[in-house]
Amino acid sequence: MLKQILFLIFFVLAGINYSQFNSSDIVTIELISGQDNAHQNSNFKFAIKVSIKNSWHINSDKPNEDFLIPTRVISLDNKFPLANVYFPKPKELKFSFSEKPVSVFDGEIFIAGLIRIDPDIPLGTYKIPIHLNYQACNNESCMPPAKVIDTLQINIVSNSIKVNEINESIFNKINFEESNANKNNDNSIGSLLESNGIVLSLLFIFLGGLALNLTPCVYPLIPITIGYFGGQSEGRTSRLLLLGSLYILGMAITYSIIGVITSLSGAVFGTLLQKPIVMIAISLLFVVLSLSQFGVYEFRLPDKWVMKAGGAKAGLFGSLFMGLTMGIVAAPCIGPFVLGLVTYVAAKGDPYYGFLMFFVLALGLGTPYLLLAIFSGKIKKLPRAGDWMEGVKHIFGFLLLGMAIYFIQPLFSKDINVYFLPAFGIIAALYLLIIDRMGNKVFSFKLFKIIFSLIVIGISIYSIMPAEKLSPNWREYTEEDFQEALLNKQKIVIDFYADWCIPCKELDALTFSDKRVINELKNYITFKVDMTQTLSEKNDIIRKKFNIVGMPTVLIIDSKGNEVERLTGFVNSDEFLKKLQRVK
Repeated sequence: MLKQILFLIFFVLAGINYSQFNSSDIVTIELISGQDNAHQNSNFKFAIKVSIKNSWHINSDKPNEDFLIPTRVISLDNKFPLANVYFPKPKELKFSFSEKPVSVFDGEIFIAGLIRIDPDIPLGTYKIPIHLNYQACNNESCMPPAKVIDTLQINIVSNSIKVNEINESIFNKINFEESNANKNNDNSIGSLLESNGIVLSLLFIFLGGLALNLTPCVYPLIPITIGYFGGQSEGRTSRLLLLGSLYILGMAITYSIIGVITSLSGAVFGTLLQKPIVMIAISLLFVVLSLSQFGVYEFRLPDKWVMKAGGAKAGLFGSLFMGLTMGIVAAPCIGPFVLGLVTYVAAKGDPYYGFLMFFVLALGLGTPYLLLAIFSGKIKKLPRAGDWMEGVKHIFGFLLLGMAIYFIQPLFSKDINVYFLPAFGIIAALYLLIIDRMGNKVFSFKLFKIIFSLIVIGISIYSIMPAEKLSPNWREYTEEDFQEALLNKQKIVIDFYADWCIPCKELDALTFSDKRVINELKNYITFKVDMTQTLSEKNDIIRKKFNIVGMPTVLIIDSKGNEVERLTGFVNSDEFLKKLQRVK
């Protein structure tokens, strides 16, 4: 089940090909009421007249292919939920982009629905926005998912007033049998959330947040959390639990705000990390935190501030502030799950609902760090043998400084920024080996420090040694070259990456460097789009054209111009090679 969900989300935002038409030119709707009034604690009957442009069709509510977006009807007013939706019988048609017949609607169709009227709703007239979400296709290509909106007016009257049926000539043609009802039983994130109650939906999202800890972008949070909480409190479990809770609360607040703004504005998820001021601020924060690990200061607020806060200890403010910043670090780890949630929140158009969804998602993401905070703080309870724990704090301090360099290096030229971390690694390791004597009286710790330092030196030297870097023959994307490739019926791969994106670096180092992948990509025109500065006018045009939400995104386009794969995370070379070989 989970595998099917993730597979579908890869394509949630995908437009298989762009056409000369806008989606609004292809599908129009008209809402038709089935009754003149409605009573409390009843269902209100309505229909949607859908007109589809000649030579085009839209996918049915069950289109038979996982990568095609089903047609769905959504009420945007939570006070008037849909009790049921009834679709007409679809057609089964064969198209070039699918190996089996696809279930579609075309021409003029009527979709019927029932809106639930709450027993406590006040009497009066209400206007309810109704969305029709669809994906339009012709015989060769598909448009991106789109939506059309119309407003349904409902007059809720007292039970003493009779309710009359209207537009009977239309509703007599609609089959209201249960077998035709839309049960929202497809496997998309939106459908799962719509078909379950709020409690089950939030539980599902929380588990999705836990799963995000398996993505590469959150790896840096592990040493940061250990380093910060290793130097906090006196190891008391209650104190550590409170500090860790504030830490993940800060992550949740930042993550939910970023998620809602992104989903409602259509910007790239994690865009904050391409702003120089944010990069500098995060790097400075890591530097400041690292200094506390070297004993330069104790993380405390001024006594006057503490007194004004009711005597709360400074560590509480520090933990919350750390969590707020770490939310930004975690934001680029979108993954397929978050892409689906972004799409769902955007469709709902409710910022309060969106905040709740992303808040719970971030709580799931941060929960393991609560346990990590408790574990890190408990280290202080271990027996002291000399100053070995100070030596541990020094190592954590260098890890924090390394993170500061990582976030600041995209501001510099790529010709020099590749040397920043290796040079720092060598300097830090030599310092630990030669100058830092803390903990050397404990043989086991001294041995660990020597092995750790030698490994860091080895990796750093290896990373700066000149070597043949295998990679495909990437071209800089231009609209002219892209259109020429389409006209020549060439297969295309477009890689959207950013310097602050860790999975992007993994793709370059492990997947795109594989000789088998490189050889297969010789059959493709390969474009690489640098989205580090996503707010630039040029990048914004490209982002909107291909509906890019986050990095990495890799598009695979076949010789007919159809987008057949959209990858939104790291894929190993074997899996990527199979996807390339399937494309015709």
